[in-house]
Amino acid sequence: MSIAMPIAFNTWQALLNNFAVERAAFTGIEIGILQSIREIPGFLSFTTVFVLLIIKEQTFAVVALATLGVGVAMTGYFPTEYGLYFTTILMSTGFHYFEVIKQSLSLQWLSKQEAPQVLGRLIAISSITSLIVYALLWLCLEWLQLDYHWNFLFGGSFCIVIAILMWLCFPAYPAKTMQRKTLVLRKRYGLFYLLTFLSGARRQIFMVFAAFLMVEKFGYQASEVTLLFLINYSFNWLFAERIGKFIHHFGERNALTAEYIGLIGVFIGYGIVENSTTAALLYIIDHMFFAMAIAISTYFQKIAAAEDISASASVSFTISHIAAVVIPAALGLVWIQYPSLVFYIGALFAILSLIAVQFIPNNPAPGNEIASRTRSKHFQNEGRVS
Repeated sequence: MSIAMPIAFNTWQALLNNFAVERAAFTGIEIGILQSIREIPGFLSFTTVFVLLIIKEQTFAVVALATLGVGVAMTGYFPTEYGLYFTTILMSTGFHYFEVIKQSLSLQWLSKQEAPQVLGRLIAISSITSLIVYALLWLCLEWLQLDYHWNFLFGGSFCIVIAILMWLCFPAYPAKTMQRKTLVLRKRYGLFYLLTFLSGARRQIFMVFAAFLMVEKFGYQASEVTLLFLINYSFNWLFAERIGKFIHHFGERNALTAEYIGLIGVFIGYGIVENSTTAALLYIIDHMFFAMAIAISTYFQKIAAAEDISASASVSFTISHIAAVVIPAALGLVWIQYPSLVFYIGALFAILSLIAVQFIPNNPAPGNEIASRTRSKHFQNEGRVS
């Protein structure tokens, strides 16, 4: 799974901004609307629990991957505003449902002790795949001069083929704990929900506007953007598993504190940068912090009831995308007049995250979800809101 997803998604991500500007004449307004549309399936991720009433999680993951592949493969054939909106919705539906199931299955199948390191290893595997994808894209764009539609088609088709092979060749792995098939919201998961919301808002600013800054302000070509991604994923390949070990050793609070302090500086840097090389360096540093987000998942794994993981994963993705649906379109309008203000807002989200993460206790566990507040065992059986 960690190989299949980046083949399609990273192809789409690397080519989208240049394709949108060069073929569909997008400005900041249209790219903001597209990115908001892209996050609608993420906002609707809570519907995963209803789909799981019909099919098993592992089967759903394969179907979602195939849907992602189809959406990416079609993108190059629709170089218009509404064509891009349509293929983006299709691609995004597969991507977001897959990400929900991936997080759910990972936290179910991995023990609390091994989760940080193995999740880091999965990021490293995805990064190796991404390196290969970006290297091939660079060759296709720079040397072979292949048109955009061929690159989108190849990336999406490979993902579809791998999904089919997963369906045919892998056994169905049994669940360790029967998962709830209803929506789950618990007060004691409140800090996790808050961190997830802030992370989603902050990540959208990076995903949408940092890459767009490279293309619109500094004139990066598709091959140069691809080279940036190559560098980013090289760092993930080398350090993601080590970051997992760091989280296991120093704890979620310390890891996330380091991430958010760094991100505050990065976002302020985006706001004032005037040099293309400096902007590229900020982009690389920003991406390096992505692996630290493992700590939010492992914090939740430590405080959650085992049967809540699947339903809570879908709810958390919806919470993550509440801001994501609004921010790209709203900040797209801000971008037209005040591009730097977009990144200062990102710094504000990082500051709020830094404050929130200080409430993670040294030893998170059911009944000890928030620092300096010991919860009674009664709250472990707290009723759910459905």
